[in-house]
Amino acid sequence: MKSLISTFMLLSILSFAGIAAAEPVASAVEIKTLANPSEPVAQAVAVVAEVAAPAAVPAPAANKGDTAWMIVATVLVILMVIPGLALFYGGMVRAKNMLSILMQVFVIFSLTAVLWAIYGYSVAFTEGGAFFGGFDKLFLKGITPDSLAATFSKGVYVPEYIYVAFQLTFSAITPALIIGAFAERVKFSAILLFTIIWFSFSYLPLAHMVWYWAGPDAYTDAAAAEKAGATAGFLFQKGALDFAGGTVVHINAGIAGLVGCLMIGKRIGFKKESLAPHSVTMTMIGASLLWVGWFGFNVGSNLEANGLAALVFVNTLLAAAAATLGWVFAEWLLRGKPSMLGGASGAVAGLVAITPACGWAGPMGAILLGLVAGVVCFWSVTSLKSKLGYDDSLDAFGVHGIGGILGALGTAVVASPALGGTGVWDYVSNSVADYSMTGQLVSQSWGVIVAVVWSGVVSYVAYKFVDIVIGLRVTEEVEREGLDVSSHGETAYHL
Repeated sequence: MKSLISTFMLLSILSFAGIAAAEPVASAVEIKTLANPSEPVAQAVAVVAEVAAPAAVPAPAANKGDTAWMIVATVLVILMVIPGLALFYGGMVRAKNMLSILMQVFVIFSLTAVLWAIYGYSVAFTEGGAFFGGFDKLFLKGITPDSLAATFSKGVYVPEYIYVAFQLTFSAITPALIIGAFAERVKFSAILLFTIIWFSFSYLPLAHMVWYWAGPDAYTDAAAAEKAGATAGFLFQKGALDFAGGTVVHINAGIAGLVGCLMIGKRIGFKKESLAPHSVTMTMIGASLLWVGWFGFNVGSNLEANGLAALVFVNTLLAAAAATLGWVFAEWLLRGKPSMLGGASGAVAGLVAITPACGWAGPMGAILLGLVAGVVCFWSVTSLKSKLGYDDSLDAFGVHGIGGILGALGTAVVASPALGGTGVWDYVSNSVADYSMTGQLVSQSWGVIVAVVWSGVVSYVAYKFVDIVIGLRVTEEVEREGLDVSSHGETAYHL
């Protein structure tokens, strides 16, 4: 019997030791306490209490997957500006002005990048008034590798530096879009001075009005939401939806372009001699790069690599494809032949229109919006421009202005859950809010009207100032010679 009891005790001890070896550290501490029954009870209780104590809440940290995606998205947007937009615009001008367009886009990108770091980011994305941010982050002061920027999910962050860089690319492409309206006839120095003024007083305020808010974590309850909402930008408070820049980028740039081409006047030979594109091949390459880069533009605006990002990707793809078809078939029907220039322009029109809606539309809504944008923008660059008689050289207003307005207003329609949209998220209830298409259309109208008026007024004043200080337009002799040689002392081609 003693032998049997000894064997049983030995097996029990070995089993217990095996369990102890397999358990995590917390269990090992418990075993230590049980293995020393001679220790005072108080000490055993203290050890158990130490084990049972909850772990410290970890400090917020950037999500590595989201961060990696945002780096890629930022590179894609740079690609759509240089060389995408530069080639798209460059192919549509005459050969003697090709290099000047490349130079303008390249240097505008560089200029606004530096301005963004010095004061642009602070004015657009820090708390201030409803129309302008503050100066707390001038020269990117206070931002470190550990600084975080909120996304659209509670508790999810990306490094603030990559948010700064991503938004920089938006601020850089927007003034570059404007030059398409008055290509081939404006001084290089005038374009740069105009860019500084317009960037400071049109782009930055609109970016703050539309996109600045306290972030989702501030919306814990109704009272907190009301307090946080009061610090947001003016159009954010009005409920205007702009996922990736319909008002901030496209309407803003399109209206500035329209004001510019009206104030500067028509090109020499407009409707009297051929002003045809010198390389539709280059334009097609540029449009393709724009299309690819636009996935960074739209999908990156989600700030996270998740299911909604996938929806934005699909919407961006389908809207551009549908708009290409809409433009091509409208041109085919009315002019007898579909053109490559039309196809490229149609794709860009669809990308413009889906930009404000891409995070709220469903795939079928994206197709519908793209088809309408293709047809309407084709009409705007042919019939509307011809009837009003303005010389929007590369159709900056006809595609970006009209497409942006259409997309901003159309967002109210395609965002409706009844039509396959996602609706609008309520961060207090953590659910989709009750959706009113009429109410949202009013909010979208606020965004469109403010963007049109704000950009129009700032642009007019900026053009006037530049014209008084250094003059806007080149001489007739320079315009006939071409801006490549006269402004830059070199040519795009040596034949």
